[in-house]
Amino acid sequence: MKRYIFIFLFITDCTYLYPKKNIIVGAERINFYEKIISNKSIGLLVNHTSTFKDQHLIDTLLSRGHNIEKIYSPEHGFTGKIERGKTVSGDTLFVNSSKIPIISMYGKNRIPTDSDLNGLDIIIFDIQDVGARFYTYISAMHNMMQKCADLGIKFLVLDRPNPNGNYIDGPVLDTLYRSYVGMHPIPIVHGCTVGELAMMIKGEKWIDNAEKLDLEIIKIDNWNHNDEYKLPIRPSPNLPNQQSIILYPSLCLFEQTIVSIGRGTDYPFQVIGHPHFKEKKFSFFPKSLSEESRPKFEGEQVFGVDLRINEAKRELNIKYLIDFYNNLKEDKNEFFGKYFYRISGNKNLETQIKKGLSEKEIRISWEKDIIEYKKMRKKYLLYKDFE
Repeated sequence: MKRYIFIFLFITDCTYLYPKKNIIVGAERINFYEKIISNKSIGLLVNHTSTFKDQHLIDTLLSRGHNIEKIYSPEHGFTGKIERGKTVSGDTLFVNSSKIPIISMYGKNRIPTDSDLNGLDIIIFDIQDVGARFYTYISAMHNMMQKCADLGIKFLVLDRPNPNGNYIDGPVLDTLYRSYVGMHPIPIVHGCTVGELAMMIKGEKWIDNAEKLDLEIIKIDNWNHNDEYKLPIRPSPNLPNQQSIILYPSLCLFEQTIVSIGRGTDYPFQVIGHPHFKEKKFSFFPKSLSEESRPKFEGEQVFGVDLRINEAKRELNIKYLIDFYNNLKEDKNEFFGKYFYRISGNKNLETQIKKGLSEKEIRISWEKDIIEYKKMRKKYLLYKDFE
C-alpha cells in the first residue's frame, strides 16, 4: 500500500465523515463488474476520490490481477491537489516492477487522442462528483464517452452518490453558451448521479455516435435521492467540508464576478466578500495558498458575509448575488466581468439582475425549462427520487 501513501495523506487532511448509512458505492460492488473487466485491457478515468474502505480502485484491481494499461486524470490531476484552472501534466504511476502512464485530460488536450486509447477494451469512470453543471469532472466524463463511442470501447461507470442530488434548481444551459464548465442543457443543480447523467448523455444523443456507445452502470447500493451523503474525501482543493459542498452551486455564480468567495482562506465557498462591501461586521484576508495562488484581493481586508455559521439550505441561492450587486453600486459596471454567462449558462441572468428583477421573478423565468428537464430526467433515474 505504500505506493499510494500520498493519496491517503490527502484523505486524512479532510474534515468529512463517512456517512452513517451503509452506502455501498459502485466501485465496492466488484462482484457485479469483475466479469465485465476480466481479461480486458483497462483504462481508468480516476483521481484521488476513486476509493472505498480506504483503498484506491487501482489497488483493488491490481490485487485481483486485472490489466490496467492507462490512467486518465481530470482537472486537479490524479492526486486532486492541483489548483483549479492550472494545466495538468501527464505522469507515470510506478507499480512494483511496471509503470502505468497517466494521461492528462486537463492539459494541452481535454479530449484524448485516438492513440491515447490505443489497445484498450474498456474505460472505467470512477470519480466523485458534487452535482453542479459547472464542476468539470462530468465534462471529462463526457469527452471520454465521446472517444469510446467513436472507437468502439466499452464505457463502465462505477456510480457514486450526488451530495446535492436531492433537489433541482437554476437556469437550464442555453447551448449557445456551451463551454467546458457547461456542456449540457441541464440546470445548474441537475439532481443526477454520474451514472444517471451518463445515461442521459447517451440517451439524449449529446455525443456523436451515441447509439454505438456500449455503456454500463454499476449502481450504488442502499442510497436514494432523499439521502444525505457526506463525502469521505475532499473532491477538489477548495471544497474542504460538507458546508462548502452544499454552498458550492450558489457561490460558484460569483466566480466570474468581482466578489471573493473565500479562495485563499481556510474556508473557501463558505464566505462572500469585497473590500467595498458596506457592512463591516465580518471580514477576511485572502492570501496565497497551495489550493489557490494569487486569489482575489490577496492581502486586502475583505468585508462581507460569513456562511459557516448558518445551516446551508438545499437551494440555488441567487439572493446572495442580487444583494452583493446592489450593495456594490460603484462597482456595478465591472461586477459581472466578461464571462459570467459561462457559469450562469445564459445571458439572461445577468440582464435580469441589472434590470432589478426580484429573486421570485427570476425563478419564474426558469420554471418552463426546469419542468421539461424534470420530465426528461425521469427516463434516466436509477434510484428513488427525492420527495
